[in-house]
Amino acid sequence: MTKHSNEELQTIAMSDLAHLKIHGRTTANRTPVTLFWTGSAVELNVQGAELWVEVESAYDHLEPWIRIVINGVPVSRQMLTSGRGWLCIFRGLNPEAVKNVRIIKDVQAMSGDPGCLLQLHAVRTEGVMLPVEEKPYRIEFIGDSITSGEGAIGAKTEEDWVPMWFSALHNYTYMTAEALDAEYRVISQSGWGVLSSWDNNPQGNIPAYYEQVCGLLKGERNEKLGAFEPHDFSSWQPDVIVVNLGSNDDGAFHSPAWTDPVTGQVYKQRLNEDGTYHEADLAKFEQAVERFLATLRTNNPCAQIVWAYGMLGATMLPAIYRAVHGYIKQTGDRLVSIIQLPDTTEEMMGARTHPGELSHRRAAEVLTAYIRKILK
Repeated sequence: MTKHSNEELQTIAMSDLAHLKIHGRTTANRTPVTLFWTGSAVELNVQGAELWVEVESAYDHLEPWIRIVINGVPVSRQMLTSGRGWLCIFRGLNPEAVKNVRIIKDVQAMSGDPGCLLQLHAVRTEGVMLPVEEKPYRIEFIGDSITSGEGAIGAKTEEDWVPMWFSALHNYTYMTAEALDAEYRVISQSGWGVLSSWDNNPQGNIPAYYEQVCGLLKGERNEKLGAFEPHDFSSWQPDVIVVNLGSNDDGAFHSPAWTDPVTGQVYKQRLNEDGTYHEADLAKFEQAVERFLATLRTNNPCAQIVWAYGMLGATMLPAIYRAVHGYIKQTGDRLVSIIQLPDTTEEMMGARTHPGELSHRRAAEVLTAYIRKILK
C-alpha cells in the first residue's frame, strides 16, 4: 500500500458510493465495509483510467489475502500487511472504457485469529461509477476446508497451515457461480463439521453459527464489528444452497477424544472394534444433519438445498442419505437432494493433501450440471 500522486483523483467513502455491490455476509455498516467470509467482495463498474482503494488490514498471526478481478479475469493476488493505506487497483487504462472490478477476500474467516481484519474505507478515482448488473441466480455454499479452498493453491509438498495456501478462486464455489452466472456467498471453516470438528470438539460445528453474521469469529473487536449479530436473511435469499459438510465429522471418528477445558466433559465419536462406526454416535451425526436442514429451510423457505459430498472420500454418504431422506419423510420438503461429488485423485491433489484446482474444477462441472437441472 502506498501514496498516489494524481491530483485529479477524487476520494469517495464506501458509504457514499451509489453503485457499490457487496458480496458476502456483512453488517449494515458501510463506514467502512467489513469483509468476513472467503469469497466476500466489493464490486464496482468504473468508467475511468485509475482506481485506488483504501484498505485496512490487521492480524495477530493469520494475515488476510485479496484477489483483484477485472472484467471477469483475475489479475493479481497479494497478502495485506497490517495497517491502513491506499492500494492501486489499476491505472493508465482507457478512461472511456467501463471496467468491472471485484476486490475479493481470498481466505476464510479465521476463527483461530481474533485479530484478523479486512475492511475497505474508500476509493479514489477520476472516473465515474456505473450500476452493477444483477445476476439471475443466487447460490450459498456451506462447508469446511474444501469450501474454504484450503490447499487449492500451492505445491503438493506444502504442509504449513497458513493463509497463503487458501484460495477463493481456485475453488469449486467460484467456478460453479461463474459457470451459472450466479451471485454467491460462502460460509465455511477449515476443520469444522455438522456435529463437531475433526478433533471431536462440539464447538466446531457450522450449524451453531449459521444464523449469525459471522459468529464463529472470536474477540472483542469482532463483537464490536457486529460479527455476532443475527444475520438478516430477508436481505439476501439464495435460489440454491449447497452444503458440503461431513468430511470432518468422519475425521472425528478417527481422532482422539476432546476434553472440554472448562467443564471437563469428554467428547468422542467412536468406532467399533471391527472399524465400523458406532451406531449411537453415527445417529448423533444424522440427527445433526436433520436439524441443520430444518434450520436452513426456516431461514430460506424457497431455496433448493443440495447436500454435495465426496471430494475427500464418501464414507459418510450412507449416513447423509439416511438423514436427508429422514428429513424429507418427516417434513415433506421436496426441495432437498443429494449429489456425490467426484473424489480427488492423486493427480488432482493440491497442497496439504487437499483438493487442488483440477479437483475443484471437476467438482464444479458436476455441480454446475446438477444445479442447471434443478433450476429449470
